[in-house]
Amino acid sequence: MKQPMIDVASARAGAPTMATAFLSIRGVSRSFPAQHGGAPTVALQATDLTVAENDFITILGPSGCGKSTLLRIVAGLDHQTSGTVLLEDRAISGPGADRGMVFQSYTLFPWLTVRDNVCFGLRERGMPRAQQLEIADAYLAKVGLRGFEHHFPKQLSGGMQQRTAIARALANDPRMLLMDEPFGALDHQTRELMQELLLGIWEAERKTVLFVTHDIDEAVFMGSRVVVMSARPGRIKLDRKVPLGHPRHYSVKTSPEFAALKAELTEQVRVEVRAAQETAAAAH
Repeated sequence: MKQPMIDVASARAGAPTMATAFLSIRGVSRSFPAQHGGAPTVALQATDLTVAENDFITILGPSGCGKSTLLRIVAGLDHQTSGTVLLEDRAISGPGADRGMVFQSYTLFPWLTVRDNVCFGLRERGMPRAQQLEIADAYLAKVGLRGFEHHFPKQLSGGMQQRTAIARALANDPRMLLMDEPFGALDHQTRELMQELLLGIWEAERKTVLFVTHDIDEAVFMGSRVVVMSARPGRIKLDRKVPLGHPRHYSVKTSPEFAALKAELTEQVRVEVRAAQETAAAAH
């Protein structure tokens, strides 16, 4: 039976309460000053989101709706104009080892080997070299890069570079992974393999994940909840629980439950993409 849409304006079935929230985003907005006077640009309207520990939240929405802005605020790489962001009841005021970030662009250090890229954060914390290598090699094995420890980033494919970036983020043992379209630059086949890889790691390690994507298939397959944001100025307009169990095999993409949720989300995102286009046209 098709599940009803969950509107965040009403009670969110399945969403964590404030009392059990691992991450709590309360009334968070972000505005940028105008370039030549005039009114500031509102990138993100006052937004609320609660995330339980070990949850995997995928975030959809049209380009420019504030998805990445919200993620950067949680990462401590940007600051909200209003509202609060609490991680385990502590306000986020800047980057921290409790949050690992993986970007769409490849952010490895080109002068370091694969192994030393993964060791970087551990070295910065003053961990003994032997322990660094033990942890790095364990995560390189998990992401399928055993045997590539001594390669440099320029010797790797895009997918292998992102595997290294994921291993580096996980090696620091963060409480939360923040992922900004990490597979967006990959070809279709590599992207699907990376989805399965990351989902398998999450099922084993149960990190809390916020995952921004433009790909609706990816959002449904990866997420335990899917959040849809409106056209700019962005806000969370929809919060849906994904009715698919774990472990989750790629064949689930052919199931009626997957197809039904994908169809609903496609329509919701389409409405917002059209709204964004109309706003852009009116501005010109």
